[in-house]
This record gives sequence, C-alpha cells and structure tokens, in this order.
Amino acid sequence: MQFGIFTIGDIYPDPVAGRTQSEAERIRNIVRLGRRADELGLDVFALGEHHNPPFVPSSPPAILGHVAAVTRSIVLSTAVTLITTNDPVKIAEDYATVQHLAEGRLDLMLGRGNTVPVYPWFGKNIRDGVALALENYNLLHRLWREDVVDWDGTFRTALQGFTSTPRPLDDVPPFVWHGAIRTPEIAEQAAYYGNGYFANHILAPNFHFKPLVDFYRKRFEYHGHGPADQAIVGLGGHVSIARRSQDANAAFRPYFENNALFRGTRLEDYAAGTPLSVGSPQEVIDKTLTFQEGFGDYQRQLWVVDSLGVPIESVLEQVELLATEVVPVLRRELGARRAPGVPDAPTHATLVRAKYGDAEPRRLRPNANRGDNLSGDSPYQDSEPATPARFPVA
Repeated sequence: MQFGIFTIGDIYPDPVAGRTQSEAERIRNIVRLGRRADELGLDVFALGEHHNPPFVPSSPPAILGHVAAVTRSIVLSTAVTLITTNDPVKIAEDYATVQHLAEGRLDLMLGRGNTVPVYPWFGKNIRDGVALALENYNLLHRLWREDVVDWDGTFRTALQGFTSTPRPLDDVPPFVWHGAIRTPEIAEQAAYYGNGYFANHILAPNFHFKPLVDFYRKRFEYHGHGPADQAIVGLGGHVSIARRSQDANAAFRPYFENNALFRGTRLEDYAAGTPLSVGSPQEVIDKTLTFQEGFGDYQRQLWVVDSLGVPIESVLEQVELLATEVVPVLRRELGARRAPGVPDAPTHATLVRAKYGDAEPRRLRPNANRGDNLSGDSPYQDSEPATPARFPVA
C-alpha cells in the first residue's frame, strides 16, 4: 500500500504568527515538503491545480518537474489535474515530459475540480463539465498509446496524423487515477479503462462517498479487470498530529476556527464526524484504520498537512511523525487485514514489467525531419507500418 501527502498550495494568514506567506515562499515550501517526504521514505507526493487566489499551483508540471530533480524515490502525482479545462494534447505533452524527468516516478490524478469560474477562464462552459471530462480523457488515453492519432470530437479541433511528443517513457503511459466525489460517470470511466479511482473524502461526513467507491468497484469487475475487491482505490485525508493529543488540538485549533470554511464549528465535533484526524500518532492510526473498515481494502492513502496557513516548520515536524510513527504501523496493520489477491497500486516499474516481461522496453527514436516539422509516413523508426501519419491536404 502507498502512503503519502498531497498539497493544494493554499495561502491563508497565519492567525498565530500574524503574517501571510508570499507566493514565492509558498512555492519554495511546496518543494521543501516534497523533498522532505522523499527523505522520510513516504511513497507519494501529490500537488493540486488551481488558477485563482489564494492558491499557487497553477502550473503543476513546472513544480513537479523541479521536485523530480531534488528527490530520488518518491512517486509524484497530481491532486487533481483539471481534465475539463486543460487541453488533453497539452496534458499528454506536459506530463510525459515530467515522467521522463522523474525517470518514471509519476502518475496522474484527473478530475473536474471544484472551482466554478475556472471554466469561462479557459473558454469552457461548466454545463459541459462531465462531457468535457469524458471526451478529454478518451483522447488523452489514445494520445499516450498510439503513435499516430486521427480524432474528431465536440470540444476541440480535430486531429489528423497527430503524434504527441515526447512519447511516454518506455512507451508506458503514467498510471491514471480519476478523482471524483460526486460524479458516477467519472467512476464509470475509471472502471471502463481499469484505471484507479480516488475519493478525496475530506470536507464531507465519514464514508459519504462510499456509494461511489462501491459503484466503481462493481463496474471495474463488470468491465473484466478483476474482482470488485481488487479494484484500485485511493483515499484522501486531513491530519494535524503531535505526540500528545492535547497538543495537536491546541496547535490546530486557531487555524481551524479562523478559517471561513469551518467558522462556527467545534473542532472536536468536526473531527469526529469527518475524515479529519487531529491527535496523537495512535489516534491518527485508529482513525485511518476506520477507512479500511468502511471502504474495504485500498491501495493509496494521502493526507493534506499543510493547509489553512499552518507554518512550514510545523508541517515538516508533522510529516516526520506521519512517516516514522504512523505509516509503519499502518503498513503492518493494513497489510495484516488485507484480503488475499488485492493488488498494490501500479507503478512505472510494474507496468513496464507487465508490458514487456524480461524484454527490453521500447526506446522511441524519431525518423528524420523532412523539412516541414513532419517525419514522413511513420513518426518513429519502429512505428507500426499499418498506422502511418495522414497529414492534412492543403
């Protein structure tokens, strides 16, 4: 099972210190957080995408590319990439590039997001949100698997003889998780392709999204990818941790009570009724074990630690407690409870092995440029002759 952290890159005033981080500080601190998670042996570091204040990660590929350069083993991901307002061609190019830079340590979480105005900012209509998500991923799936794509859809210009470059590392696309908390159509799409399904069940009552997870599991089996209990599920969480419970509550209370999202809500009541874990390492362990009891065996647990203005020094201390005192116990306990046959989350290494076995992976070498930025009938030296590029006629 994979354990890690995700950040949405929000900036809020620190009610204790009486100051607000600059955008430059916040970006640097995101990098520090990813680097520390890697040093501590966590499995995943994921970054959200937003295009409005008070958030800074409007360009996750740029930040993740840098984090890839300063880390060694941690898997990088997104939480989420907006499949509705980003062009799938650009997603294919950007994240294949990051996959190369990270030497395979990359997967992708796709979703519609939860910011309504982002649609018109990028020339889209929110009423098309579900249709955009479905069509754009259908195209992205092909762009990462076919050297030459002819495609015609509703929401972007047609593609004729198009090759997305660079091709995925080893000709193995990043594994895709579909992040959704309200859309059965997205759960169905994840199940259809045999992709992962991530329920970021923060800001909601405990197990509120269980019906969607159960639906995804059933459809995963229906589409022939394996038994329902072996579907690939990830869960989110929110944590504030200290060695003593009272210290965790005291430290987190001003950040919770001064945020408009929670104003008028008692911290203890909110934590009891939602996936928020506030307390000692043992209390975080106990709370997380209830996720498995409610959702069944799952493959990825991510927590957000650095939101609401909590200072980076406190965040790094909490990540260390997670990595050294919480995660080892959860690995052991959840491993002991795991049903036989439940797979791990796919990684680049396992996907390469599944595709090639002991054979050498594909190394893509383009054909020579013939002077007009096209590569002739086949874009790569080993492209299938049956799928030549068909270029537009002038």
